[in-house]
Amino acid sequence: MVDMDSEVPPLPPRYRFRDLLLGDQGWQSDDRVQVEFYMNENTFKERLKLFFIKNQRSSLRIRLFNFSLKLLSCFLYIVRVLLDDPTQGLAWSPIIWVNRSLPLWGLQVSVALISLLETLLLSYLSYKGNIWEQILRIPFLLEIINAVPFIITIFWPVLRNLFIPVFLNCWLAKHALENMINDLHRAIQRTQSAMFNQVLILISTLLCLIFTCICGIQHLERAGNRLTLFDSLYFCIVTFSTVGFGDVTPKIWPSKLLVVIMICVALVVLPIQFEQLAYLWMERQKSGGNYSRHRAQTEKHVVLCVSSLKIDLLMDFLNEFYAHPRLQDYYVVILCPTEMDAQVRRVLQIPMWSQRVIYLQGSALKDQDLLRAKMDDAEACFILSSRCEVDRTAADHQTILRAWAVKDFAPNCPLYVQILKPENKFHIKFADHVVCEEEFKYAMLALNCICPATSTLITLLVHTSRGQESQQSPEQWQKMYGRCSGNEVYHINLEESTFFAEYEGKSFTYASFHAHKKFGVCLIGVRKEDNKNILLNPGPRYIMSSTDICFYINITKEENSAFKKQEKHRKKHESKLAYHGASRLPVHSIIASMGTVAIDLQDTGCRTSSRPTLALPSEGGKEGRRPSIAPVLEVADSSSLQTCDLLSDQSEDETTPSDDEVSAGLEYAKGYPPYSPYIGSSPTFCHLLHEKVPFCCLRLDKGCQHNYYEDAKAYGFKNKLIIVAAETAGNGLYNFIVPLRAYYRPKKELNPIVLLLDNPLDDLLRCGVTFAANMVVVDKESTMSAEEDYMADAKTIVNVQTLFRLFSSLSIITELTHPANMRFMQFRAKDCYSLALSKLEKKEREKGSNLAFMFRLPFAAGRVFSISMLDTLLYQSFVKDYMISITRLLLGLDTTPGSGFLCSMKITEEDLWIRTYARLYQKLCSSTGDIPIGVYRTESQKLTTSESQISISVEEWEDTKDTKEQISYRSNHRNSTSSDQSDHPLLRRKSMQWARRLSRRVPRHSSKTAEKINQQRMNLYRRSERQELAELVKNRMKHLGLSPAGYDEMNDHQNTLSYILINPSPDTRLELNDIVYLIRPDPLAYVPNTAPSRKDSLCNTVGQDTREETQL
Repeated sequence: MVDMDSEVPPLPPRYRFRDLLLGDQGWQSDDRVQVEFYMNENTFKERLKLFFIKNQRSSLRIRLFNFSLKLLSCFLYIVRVLLDDPTQGLAWSPIIWVNRSLPLWGLQVSVALISLLETLLLSYLSYKGNIWEQILRIPFLLEIINAVPFIITIFWPVLRNLFIPVFLNCWLAKHALENMINDLHRAIQRTQSAMFNQVLILISTLLCLIFTCICGIQHLERAGNRLTLFDSLYFCIVTFSTVGFGDVTPKIWPSKLLVVIMICVALVVLPIQFEQLAYLWMERQKSGGNYSRHRAQTEKHVVLCVSSLKIDLLMDFLNEFYAHPRLQDYYVVILCPTEMDAQVRRVLQIPMWSQRVIYLQGSALKDQDLLRAKMDDAEACFILSSRCEVDRTAADHQTILRAWAVKDFAPNCPLYVQILKPENKFHIKFADHVVCEEEFKYAMLALNCICPATSTLITLLVHTSRGQESQQSPEQWQKMYGRCSGNEVYHINLEESTFFAEYEGKSFTYASFHAHKKFGVCLIGVRKEDNKNILLNPGPRYIMSSTDICFYINITKEENSAFKKQEKHRKKHESKLAYHGASRLPVHSIIASMGTVAIDLQDTGCRTSSRPTLALPSEGGKEGRRPSIAPVLEVADSSSLQTCDLLSDQSEDETTPSDDEVSAGLEYAKGYPPYSPYIGSSPTFCHLLHEKVPFCCLRLDKGCQHNYYEDAKAYGFKNKLIIVAAETAGNGLYNFIVPLRAYYRPKKELNPIVLLLDNPLDDLLRCGVTFAANMVVVDKESTMSAEEDYMADAKTIVNVQTLFRLFSSLSIITELTHPANMRFMQFRAKDCYSLALSKLEKKEREKGSNLAFMFRLPFAAGRVFSISMLDTLLYQSFVKDYMISITRLLLGLDTTPGSGFLCSMKITEEDLWIRTYARLYQKLCSSTGDIPIGVYRTESQKLTTSESQISISVEEWEDTKDTKEQISYRSNHRNSTSSDQSDHPLLRRKSMQWARRLSRRVPRHSSKTAEKINQQRMNLYRRSERQELAELVKNRMKHLGLSPAGYDEMNDHQNTLSYILINPSPDTRLELNDIVYLIRPDPLAYVPNTAPSRKDSLCNTVGQDTREETQL
């Protein structure tokens, strides 16, 4: 085999390392050919042009030298004027001749000679074939006028004292300054500012005008008043400022002519300059200019990137962002590609915002605009999607590109991104915090069907409020609701906390109960120091550690709380009240003042666990004395925990399916969905069918070869339906179905879900709207874009109002685009109570409340919400980086092993012996380990008498003998107040005739009888309207072959109101039908390791009966 090294030729000299360092010295002997490019630049002229014009740095030096020469010539002229001593000569001799010393003459000649040679050289280098274009340029003519006479005086000494207008060099200096600035920007590779250049031109033009006028008047007046330079300056300033004192005036006509010429020039030139400056200023106001680099390095700022900035979005962001005290010194830089509209401009001119908010018109896809916003120095960047776009997928694509551009330009800048479609979320996984609108929207709609008003609960938790709303209202429910709305989620380290430090080494439920009992705070979750996952209610077996981060709900955070120990010496009547048990409960006294809460601590002495306050009195129940509530143990053990309640399944249908289910083939299993509709969805353990249902069987209104059912009634569902009215079956529906099929829900409580893609009356009746538990109406994407922004919800609102009128007893849950449109839900034009709430909303908005809409009855009851309310969730994440994680856990979007879930329980008559919220807290913690976080309360709405003729007092109806008519009147009274007779003139005419005939039979002097007649007439009209709607629905049901028996047209729930109490005070009394929000421990966290099989383990550990488990 031939040696390969011997066949490799030696490297040529140009590839040797020594030659690379020292240069190739032997290239002449090589056979290479040297090729020189750009041969035209080797000529002498091209080399000069390269040095004087083309090269940026050398050209800048030349122009700087030229500018200095012009300034020097002007300075020498001033020196000559100061040294000159004019003598009285003949008529015009002082104007033509001056006194110029020999050294001064030599300096001026030298400067003139250098300037002339430079000008001729530059004219030669820039010559392009037209010599007259070079000669007739104004700078060239001025150079000839100022330099050539000095050159002539060298050869003709008699003209050495001839006057030469050297002061005109100021205009040449101005021209050189402009060129120098342009070269300076080119040399440092910076885009020049048009505003800076225009301001520079304006100032230099004004200075040149004044300097020319000063020197011209001073020289011409040598033959007149012999003014000094200062007198000329005084005269020019007084003249150009239009003051005109008249104490200094020109005497001879040449100086007067010069003044006229200068004024005319100023009137022509200066307005043009000011117009250009104003135009540039307006354009800069539109684009926003730049955010100062010095400010970016010394002050903190965040950047808000949006495709279009609306006033509602801006105010929501500013109010929520600046609601936190530590963010008051931050600047907000808004980067938007569109021009600022008039409303936003007016708001940003308010002093409170003008000093902290900077608007920049630009695109996040351009590095220049990101540099203007100083994105690399920003503390955070918020990127929001435009939810009003017709194509929401295209809006997401724009958001994704913005996020990519920001991450590429500023990799270390934290990103807070809002995305619309869940399938686009995986493109921005690199972002620090992401909120997917459809995920949260469908999850809240689903939980509203299980836990009423979950959307209101989440909205109130993520809004910043001090709980001062409606505290002056005369209605008690508004005071309680407004005060509890100030509760938010906060965090603190256990060892640094006054609330929780004493519970180190104790169980989580023990810490939660006693912290609520002592301080009124609700501990809902923890996070270990070495783990990023948050655990909501990890259960009684979790032991608190000193390094744990505690998450709690309170009116304010602990750092802003002052603790005052109550004195032991009280008045006698207070001690007597405390002795009788009920008032011995701790008082949750909260005083909000200047952002600080003072909490009165109850004297927590040692008390017996079986004191009378925890036991039901013997005379209170028919079956005798019930046992008292067990205490919450510090450390849970196997004997104290009711493992059967937590782990076992007490419902028969969990272990053995019923005969109907077996015959129908509905055998459920627990597991993870086999397919994910989009990338990035969190796997959730839920109920599944063993076999996949054929696609043809999914059509409810059409039969197939497997079944012949064509309406919901024929299926014979045991549970009530949940109907979802949506435009399309998008991927977001996955987040609606999964919470309703979660593994911890008992099988016998699973509601059938019907997806209604179109909602005419016939389809509504076929899908079982008459016996549905909830009707969920999703805001349609095709209607989200409208010419007027607030009209985007018009179609949804009118459709829901139609459903409300046709099926008044139906529970309708709606999602809108704009929160302001919630006032139109279940709209009643002449409802006095709704009008009073409208006035209350306006007052709260004037006070600066961020939750002015919270007192609207549909929102308070959880019947309507706007997904734009959750924008504050993204804003709060800048201060509370855990809020998105906690919200996702509460909504069931994420499942963390060992973390609890949100559910609810209803207070029945058998549970009223608990009496107070504190005792309920103790009962739940000691038995099932649940943590209550709030109460959903429904009350009878008190009807207020108004001046309207249709508002009738209920008390005047009590003397009616017919009890049935009395009940019917009370149930339909509010319906009668919401009608307008002008809409039905025929019915109104008939009712009036009936009232006249009735009035002839009764004496007219009885005012009470007249009131009865009026009431009967109104009730008759109302019943006629209701009967008309009922007949319409029943006729359609009969036409479709459906039984109208399930349609109860007279059932109406308009006389009730519902609201939420988040973390109420411990002494809050429980009422019948209260629904308590619970965070229940994860049942899978207590699965024993010695389970015989996976199937048996799952059957024994999940799917309990919620009602039996929480029965007190």
